[in-house]
Amino acid sequence: MVSRRSPTARHRRLVAELNRLRKDSGLTRVEVAERIGSTDTTVWRYETGQTRPRPSDVSALTDVYGVTGEARDFLIQLAVEARRRDWWHRHRQAFKPGFDSYIGLEAEASLVRSYEPLVVPGLMQTEPYARAVVEATSVVQTPSTVEETVAVRISRQRLLHGPGDPIHLVAVLDEAVIRRRIGGGGIMTEQLEHLVHLGGLPNVEIRVLPFSAGAHPAMDGPFCLLSFPEPEDPDLLYLEQAASGLLPDAPEHVSRYASMFESLCAMALDQEASAAFIAQMARRFSTP
Repeated sequence: MVSRRSPTARHRRLVAELNRLRKDSGLTRVEVAERIGSTDTTVWRYETGQTRPRPSDVSALTDVYGVTGEARDFLIQLAVEARRRDWWHRHRQAFKPGFDSYIGLEAEASLVRSYEPLVVPGLMQTEPYARAVVEATSVVQTPSTVEETVAVRISRQRLLHGPGDPIHLVAVLDEAVIRRRIGGGGIMTEQLEHLVHLGGLPNVEIRVLPFSAGAHPAMDGPFCLLSFPEPEDPDLLYLEQAASGLLPDAPEHVSRYASMFESLCAMALDQEASAAFIAQMARRFSTP
């Protein structure tokens, strides 16, 4: 069981529970609002995640829904935890829209499945490589914002090493990720050697999708799937674009991408062959 707790993930769980309880009760939002002395708009905002309810608000809702004992205490505790601020909160102005929600959910995930066609995933980037990527892709950012973005990216990597339960990462990298020179030969050598090291960790699996695999289901672009330790929390899909990040919540979308990821794993090199290829490319980049 993952011991990490994230306000964003706690809020997601609370939203799901409040929706379930009202539907099970058979009450409309208007009826619930009347019983707690509020408005149906406020209840809607609670159920859509637009507003994080106070513990006292959740307490009133549990009275309406007839929730008592440990179940009631659990929901109120969720409200307490959901209203706390994530460690990255002070950096949120440097993020593209949607990414703040993603890293808040990533912080409580037990498994990350990532496909990347162009760059090393952020959880596995070295600092010089991360800086080169951010500088190349964030053309409107100031130098200070670049450094802030890099610092957040490196801080996220504590998920791989602890303290607490480390996240399990499975990454499928297109061969282009390994071959594309970013930041110069020295930076690439360091980055690829870092990948080899990470691939030796028990909680990290790195697979290279070779050019020889040809066409594949994920040619539309990168994606990431998050799984959580509690069965009540469904898997989550994250799609990143140049100006924003998207979190489609339709179960059929998540299922489709999960199937795509299985196909990519079947087409990719195994872990041993992937490590050998990455190490070979690291040596090539180190040659003047």
